[in-house]
Amino acid sequence: MLRNSPPGSADIGALERKAKRLRRHMLTMARGQGQGYIGQGLGIADALAALYFHELRYDPHNPAWPDRDRFLLSTGHYSIALWAALAEAGIIPVEELVTYGADNSRLEMSTLDTTPGVEMIGGSLGHGLGQGVGQALGLRVDRYDARVFVELSDGEMQEGSTWEAAMSASHFRLDGLVALIDCNGIQADGPVVLDMEPVADKWRAFGWETFEIDGNDMTAVVGALAGARERNGKPTAIVLRTLPGKGVPRIESSEKSHFFRIDVAQWDGIIAEFEKSAGAAQ
Repeated sequence: MLRNSPPGSADIGALERKAKRLRRHMLTMARGQGQGYIGQGLGIADALAALYFHELRYDPHNPAWPDRDRFLLSTGHYSIALWAALAEAGIIPVEELVTYGADNSRLEMSTLDTTPGVEMIGGSLGHGLGQGVGQALGLRVDRYDARVFVELSDGEMQEGSTWEAAMSASHFRLDGLVALIDCNGIQADGPVVLDMEPVADKWRAFGWETFEIDGNDMTAVVGALAGARERNGKPTAIVLRTLPGKGVPRIESSEKSHFFRIDVAQWDGIIAEFEKSAGAAQ
């Protein structure tokens, strides 16, 4: 289905169901290899559901369509969530998800730009926002009205390149650029090392139109994305307060949810927890 522009109103219930499907895909992927970067993927699912099934302009049959909106996943280990979204959107086959993390798979545990729907190779060095600034400038020069959405994390806010990019975006008045800052409080195998608060005030100080929301509240996510459509001469920052492992109590309560490596039986228990939680939430 070609998405030419976001509709005027969102079906929140349908988007919440999409987010559950994304989480289900992720758990299936992680079970297949017995491991995966699951905590942050489950946490960002609501934002990706709102993006891919309400906000983004794209053509699943032509991922390189020049007029498409761009989504850049700066935090490469979130790829498990991106693969789920791309499959659910029809850009890659759902059947391919079982190859996540396997040898010679296109669906690695970090992103490859040779995989359809991927706009950049993501990693942990905070380069995503800089690439987003470059792409937004390029679209302006080429006279495209497409927008650029960049996911980055609170951990990446410790990188100087992130703030150089933030300053540049404001200077060049890139109001087609939207940063989705996932503030989940974790990096690698523990909490974020530096105190980054107040996050929203920092982005405002750098000249960004800034929203701070519960990133697991679909109504709030959709509302912030709607606000980001305003072309007011400022880039937009959406600070997402998300819960790592959202939807699976065992992962939500884990002190180390960045990466899980457990046996199949334990994954089956986690999936059962998710299905029970998802059913109770309906």
